Amino acid sequence: MLGEGILKGMAETARNFVGSYVSKERLTTVEYPEQRIPTAENARVFPFLVYDGPEWQSGLRCVACQICEKECPPKCIYIDKSTDKKPDFVGKAQFYPAKFDIDVSVCMSCQICVEVCPFEAIKMDTQFELATDDRFGGLLLDREQLSKSNEYYHSIHPTEATEVDNRLAEEKAKVEAKAEAAAAAAAAKAAAVAALKPNPPAPTAGGD
Repeated sequence: MLGEGILKGMAETARNFVGSYVSKERLTTVEYPEQRIPTAENARVFPFLVYDGPEWQSGLRCVACQICEKECPPKCIYIDKSTDKKPDFVGKAQFYPAKFDIDVSVCMSCQICVEVCPFEAIKMDTQFELATDDRFGGLLLDREQLSKSNEYYHSIHPTEATEVDNRLAEEKAKVEAKAEAAAAAAAAKAAAVAALKPNPPAPTAGGD
C-alpha cells in the first residue's frame, strides 16, 4: 500500500511517545549534558597514543615507525622521528616520536592507523566533546595531548586492552627467554673454551 512505510514509522513514534510516560524503556531522550548515556565499549572516535607507567614521555609505546602516517587516508598524522633512542617495553632501544600531531578536524575515524600499528601504540578514544572556537590550532593535537595511560585504555576498552596486555606480555616473555638462552649458551661456550686451555705447570719445590 502506498505510504505504508510512513504509517509504520508514525505508529512507532507514537508508541514511543505514549510509552515514555509509563515505561523507562520507552524514555529514549536524556537531558544532555546533565545526563549521559554510558559509552559503549566498541565506540570509536579519534586516535590517542598509549603509554605505560606513570610518565608519558618515557612510557610511550610509539617508536616513530611512521606506518600510520603513511597509511592514513586523509593524511592527518604528522610524525618526526627522534635522533636518539630509548628502551621500549621489552628493553630494546628504539626511536621515539619527537613530534606526533593529529589534525582531528581532518581525521575520519577510520581506525586504519590502529590496525597497521605493530606496537599497539595507537588506539581509538571514546571522547567526542572536542568542540573549540580555535578552528586550526585547537584541533591539531600534539603528542602530549594525545598521550593517555594504559590504565585509561583499560577503562574505556577493558576487553581489548586486556587482550593487548596479554599479547605484549607473551612477546616480552619470549624475548627474555631468548636472551636468557643466548646468555646461557655464551657462558657454556666460555666454560668449554676455558676447560680446553692447558693448566700452567706447577712450580717445583726448592732450587732456582
